[in-house]
Amino acid sequence: MPNLPDVVLWSIPAFVVLTVVEMVSYRLHPDEDAAGYEAKDAATSVGMGLGSLGFDLLWKIPVVAIYTAIHELTPLRVPVLWWTIPLMLLAQDFFYYWSHRGHHVVRILWACHVVHHSSRKFNLTTALRQPWTSLTAWPFYVPLIALGVHPVALAFCSSTSLVYQFWIHTERIDKLPRPFEYVFNTPSHHRVHHASQGGYLDRNFGGILILWDRLFRSFAAETERPIFGLTKNISTYNPLRVATHEYATIARDVRTARSWRERAGRVLAGPGWQPAPAAPPQPAPAPAPVPESAA
Repeated sequence: MPNLPDVVLWSIPAFVVLTVVEMVSYRLHPDEDAAGYEAKDAATSVGMGLGSLGFDLLWKIPVVAIYTAIHELTPLRVPVLWWTIPLMLLAQDFFYYWSHRGHHVVRILWACHVVHHSSRKFNLTTALRQPWTSLTAWPFYVPLIALGVHPVALAFCSSTSLVYQFWIHTERIDKLPRPFEYVFNTPSHHRVHHASQGGYLDRNFGGILILWDRLFRSFAAETERPIFGLTKNISTYNPLRVATHEYATIARDVRTARSWRERAGRVLAGPGWQPAPAAPPQPAPAPAPVPESAA
């Protein structure tokens, strides 16, 4: 088993310091157009992050078992060396892109990911607003394990991606130099991803690199100021409701569906999917006129 550091654990002090710096910056230099901070919202985001740590430990039990079984069955092995780690990070980022995109276009997956988009604020605490049902992501990384990447190495790469994405949840950093903006995910790109305007919806899915979005035509540049949150915002700060509200809505929609086709659409189609409206009843045809000769 490779011996790799716990990058999330080592990054916690930086998370705290950067969040405090951002809060102070809003105090010293307010921005009326920025979403900024709101105490209840920030507390909910932190609570969701702490809760996700506990639930992730629970979900890791079956996921680690599945990954370990696949890794034992495959004859392939990727050694953990100084030059293979960047390649594994690149591969993990590629599969993260498709996992992230899938969680936006399949509603039952969106029910997990919607938690992260549920805040109408956009600051460093928003990065901590993580789902409690993250069991939905593991299938997207099975190809990496089947190709010989050790589950511990995959966990290291995923943690590195998570740490990278912390700093891009801010309005205090404007656009960066063009070469960096072209290759990497940045605060500007991620503000677009969290926006609720129509032209910004379902854009910029990349984790560390924005190149995947440019390659697969899901990129949008930041032009107008983003409006953060959901197209239908929730009005609760209760962590349990934040974590489960979309599952509850799906259950209600499935219960009231009129057919199995509609039930499948409510679960597997996109978050905004609606069944085709029923065709209006056609008026009965008028009786044919009686010929005069038959009168």
